[in-house]
Amino acid sequence: MGHSSFTKTWSPMKRAFLLITSLAFLTACEGIRPGEPTPDPNISVFTGKPQGTPLDKLLSDDKSAGDGMPVNALLWRAALDIASFVPLDDVDTFGGTIVTEWYQKSADADKRLKLSFFVTGLELRSDAITVRAYLQTRQNNDWVDAGQDQQLARKLEDLTLTRARELRADAVAETAK
Repeated sequence: MGHSSFTKTWSPMKRAFLLITSLAFLTACEGIRPGEPTPDPNISVFTGKPQGTPLDKLLSDDKSAGDGMPVNALLWRAALDIASFVPLDDVDTFGGTIVTEWYQKSADADKRLKLSFFVTGLELRSDAITVRAYLQTRQNNDWVDAGQDQQLARKLEDLTLTRARELRADAVAETAK
């Protein structure tokens, strides 16, 4: 059976779909020129945040091109240390996020807490760390969102910055020996 007899069995709807799909693909490829470098938008492929890790850098085999961590290593380590009192749910080094599981104190079984840490900068600065503290309360055996605890979040940001400064001081002291 030849190629033409195969396509004759396709319905007009299938042929129209194939034509439209092919045109859409060719139109999408129109701006691509072989040998030209693609622009580097410097946006994280995981989070879409600026100053992330570009996909070509992430997949590169060239180890000398790596700048190390895409976020401040001291803040990252400090955030992990501070968040360690709660079981971790999701950790994304490239996106700079740490999300904990829901945590309940045994003394207060009707409230629980979930934390999200966002390390967003390469420098050890207060605007390079953001913490969100989400609260839920139990009502009629169901968990109901109770909003965010801004005061606790700010305290955790301060603790993270303090811990990062301690780590930096320890590293300097170790180097001076």
